[in-house]
Amino acid sequence: MEVHHHPHVEKKGFKEYFFEFLMIFLAVTLGFIAENLRESQVQKDTAGKYVESFYEDLKTDTSRMKDFIDFDDAKLAALNNVNNCFDTVSKNFQSTSCLLELMKISAFNRVFKMTDRTLNQLSNAGGFKLLKKEDADSILAYENSFDAFQDFQATVFQEAQDKVRTTFDQLINFSANVQMFKPNGNRIDLNFDSKDVTKPLLHDAALLNKYFNELLLYYRVTYNHRARLSELKDYQTRLINYFKNKYDYN
Repeated sequence: MEVHHHPHVEKKGFKEYFFEFLMIFLAVTLGFIAENLRESQVQKDTAGKYVESFYEDLKTDTSRMKDFIDFDDAKLAALNNVNNCFDTVSKNFQSTSCLLELMKISAFNRVFKMTDRTLNQLSNAGGFKLLKKEDADSILAYENSFDAFQDFQATVFQEAQDKVRTTFDQLINFSANVQMFKPNGNRIDLNFDSKDVTKPLLHDAALLNKYFNELLLYYRVTYNHRARLSELKDYQTRLINYFKNKYDYN
């Protein structure tokens, strides 16, 4: 009977098992560390893109702000004559020429809306948690400040203009009112060229008094709106300088 001899296999010692375990452990650990470093770098790059994008939004809004401030300045220059115009019209219902500019300047508001593309991305994608605390706090503080300004525009500012327009519609002649609306392509422009536009139903002294009171309120509210625009622009400029100096932006 043939006897088969199995080759002798030397058993591994504890040190060899420990060394293999150590190699596997180090490989897994290093891989885990490398992945964390890679993810951390990706988050850092993403945060940097968010901050730079917000910085560009601020620059865009600051450049747009001048047009809105100039628009309010033109309103205030005209509304500054509201007292004199009331005195003139009250003494002579036929002297309505001073009403022309007041009617024109109070016909509508221009509300400022910020460029919110980056803020929407930060909110929707949870991007704020990627930012440095001081950067996130600065952006959130600005957003809160703008929200308060936007509430003012949507309520106090718009309501003052609505009151002026509503009373104006009661005060003005229909024939004059018709002449104010001039079709222009797909839109309608306000036309103040006709002298008849400044011939409202001035025989109603109470209604005329109400109209001028609302114009005076609108003057004050517009003054407040202009001041808030200026404050917001200063805020934007401070934030631009903050990010520019911190990250060496252009």
